[in-house]
This record gives sequence, C-alpha cells and structure tokens, in this order.
Amino acid sequence: MPISGQTSALKVPQRQYVNFVFYRVDPAWRRLPENVRAQDKEDFLRAVGDFNGNVLVVPYSTIGIRGDCDFMLWRISYDLDLFQDMGAKILASGLGQYLSVPYSYLAMTKRSVYVDHHSHAGQEGKRLTVVPGKGKYIFVYPFLKTRAWFLLTKAARQGMMDEHIEVGHRFPSVKLNTSYSFGLDDQEWTVAFESDKPEDFLDLVMALRETEASRYVLRDTPIFTCIRRSLKDMLDTLGG
Repeated sequence: MPISGQTSALKVPQRQYVNFVFYRVDPAWRRLPENVRAQDKEDFLRAVGDFNGNVLVVPYSTIGIRGDCDFMLWRISYDLDLFQDMGAKILASGLGQYLSVPYSYLAMTKRSVYVDHHSHAGQEGKRLTVVPGKGKYIFVYPFLKTRAWFLLTKAARQGMMDEHIEVGHRFPSVKLNTSYSFGLDDQEWTVAFESDKPEDFLDLVMALRETEASRYVLRDTPIFTCIRRSLKDMLDTLGG
C-alpha cells in the first residue's frame, strides 16, 4: 500500500526510513490451544493494519531456512517514530508476548554518488523512494567497508564501483535495494536483493567477490534468505 510523503517548499524530495526487523517465536506459543493461537494472529494482523497508509510493510517467512528467526517485516515510512509505535503494538498483541527480536536493521534512502554517468542513473535517481518488487525471495544483510575505503580518492572509489556496477548488470533478474545506516545503526549500509532465482543471486555474490572493491569489505554478515508471503500466510507458517 502506498505511504504518504511530503516535499518542502524547495521541492527537495523527502527521504524514507527503512527497517528490516526479524522476529523469533517462543516455541511455547505453538503449544497453546488452537483457538488462542488463532486469536493471537488476529491481534497481530490488527496491530500491523493500524498503520496502513503510513508504513509500508512487506512480510517474509524464514521458517525452515534460518534457525535464529522465524519471520521478517520490511518496513518503509517517512516517519521514524511509527516504527517504534508499530513495534510496541505488535509486542502488546497476543502473539507479541511470545516474540523476541534477534535482529533489526535501520537505514534511510539516499541517492548513490557513483551512478551519475551510468545508463541506469535515472533508475538509481529514484532511490529516495523504495519501491519493493515482486520477487519471491529477498536476501538481506548489513554491510560495512573498511576505513581505508573512505580515505581513497573519489576517482579511485568510482573506478572500483564502475566494475561493481557492471557485474550487477550481468544479473538483471536480481533487483538491488540499498539503504544507508551511517550513524543510525551499527552497519553503514543495509542491502536487500530481490529475485525469483536464488541461483542468480548466488552467482552474483560469487562474481562480486572477484572485484577490486571486495578488498575493502569489512563485514557483510549475517545474511538472511527470506520467502515473501502475505501477512496472513506468513503467520500461518509459524504453526497453528
């Protein structure tokens, strides 16, 4: 569902807040009576639904894929406070009383400084607004570079990023979403790749390991493979 945004009198596009929040369900919840679990899921749906129109939520399941979390909500909003308000409502719901949050990554949109002379710069220019694709899978991870990267000249970094971008163009089935976390969270970027083809994402990552810019990667884990589902279907994967 679209979320509302505003621009200033100077027509400066408003940037969005982005959050990837991962939840783990206490196994004790699955031992509750079926009618209680059904009511708990309804409470959760209402808690998320209360923010329709102000927070865009794209749900994913990690059941059977990750051992340390069960589902993920990709949240996008123009108001940072709404992430907290929604989180509080979720935790106050019936299901929320059995949830923990092992991972949560906060970021913002920002236009890349490396794409001005690339043919897809027009598309990159829309990065201030996140438009989730329709890919069945999303691959999410926090990303940090070494301090040495930031001390390189802009020209040196641009050359390595040109190679990096060229490799990405070889895999058109993989859609990249980059958001910026500098000063907001522990990572510097949070990246999310959408695709219907996990094999293409695997090959893309292998190819990126061979680029010069890879020398300057400090950390790019943990990596989460998530399967997109409707909110109701995602809840049903939890059991009950």
